[in-house]
Amino acid sequence: MKPKFNVLVEKDEDGYYVATVPSLPGCHTQARSLDDLIERAKEAIELRLEAEK
Repeated sequence: MKPKFNVLVEKDEDGYYVATVPSLPGCHTQARSLDDLIERAKEAIELRLEAEK
């Protein structure tokens, strides 16, 4: 079973969506579409967890 994380999503002044994972400091990403943002957020979480090992 994979761990679950809360992800905060905001839209910045340039129209980009920004995702931040509060429980993983420094884990954030951005994209033009929500679909891309979801994929990038998953990737950022995986990379952050790998870096902690």
